[in-house]
Amino acid sequence: MPLSPKALNRRRFLALSASVGIGALAAPHLARAEEPVLNVTGWGGKWGDIMSSDIGPAFEKEFKCKLKTDTALPFLPKLQASSRSAPIYDVLHTNSNEQWAAVEMGLVEPKVDPRLVPNLADVYPYAVSDKIVGVSIFTSAIGLGMRTDKGYAGITSWKELWDAKYNGVRGGYVIPVNSLGQAFVMMCGTLFGKGESDLDAAYAALEKLKPIKLVDFTGAMEKLFLSGEVCLGVIHDSGIYRYEGQNQPIDFVTPAEGVLSLEQVLTITPGSKVKELANAYVNYMLRPEVQKRLAETVWYSPANKKVKLDAKYDAKLLTTPEKVSKLIQVDWKWYNAQKDEIDQRVNRIFRA
Repeated sequence: MPLSPKALNRRRFLALSASVGIGALAAPHLARAEEPVLNVTGWGGKWGDIMSSDIGPAFEKEFKCKLKTDTALPFLPKLQASSRSAPIYDVLHTNSNEQWAAVEMGLVEPKVDPRLVPNLADVYPYAVSDKIVGVSIFTSAIGLGMRTDKGYAGITSWKELWDAKYNGVRGGYVIPVNSLGQAFVMMCGTLFGKGESDLDAAYAALEKLKPIKLVDFTGAMEKLFLSGEVCLGVIHDSGIYRYEGQNQPIDFVTPAEGVLSLEQVLTITPGSKVKELANAYVNYMLRPEVQKRLAETVWYSPANKKVKLDAKYDAKLLTTPEKVSKLIQVDWKWYNAQKDEIDQRVNRIFRA
């Protein structure tokens, strides 16, 4: 009985499989499986958009790898729960407060090796200072946001936030969950006491800020500014500058005492199986062209001194040694050691 076309096709397929070997037929799948994967963390929003559409794919193409990014906060508990010899992340991207917690637990390496990351030679000193774990690839300035249509003008100092005319329309952050609020506690110690570790002075100052509207995250603070519910409050500059060109009556104030540094930090996990690729990623994120693309998308100040931004960004961001000198880097290692005590005390202050 003659074979049907379907049976014949199947017989030819089996014969071909035997002649070339099943491994050859599966080669495309094996190649994809062997492609190195770099597991990193990152933000959502505009940062996530530009990373997934532009910066990330370009890295994958150049280094012939797959970049897998986790944007689901919080990252640190997931890293803690993963194996030290096979960590969930190869590169951890967070703010400085969490990086210090991570290094204290041995979850990340304390510094990046300049021999493996050549672009480290071109960063501003703050990016690799003794206040930094790993390297800061960008920073934002934490200062004061203000409404420009409410008759408030001439603000030059942090201390003006305590002026009674802002009662009910000043804004701040819930301390336990937000690093801007935590940095502000230390700023209060500097403004009204002997330094950032003067907690008694900080607590007394926070007591005098009531009534104050508190939020968890910068996005919520932005909404309060846009609605006019907050007229003067703590915020980082990109939370104001991102509305450039939208005719919003808001502006950013750089206080005379300086601005707090909100760093975007990269560290490498000791147990990463792709450390060469991890170092390449850190170096890539410090490239002038990559820094420029991201800075002009999300209004973050680039760490690389060689970056040349377009005029409207250069005018506002920290792009010169003179501007960078206004940055205040707080001692997160010290703060993290007191965090539970500070959280409890500040919660009591604002609940009363």
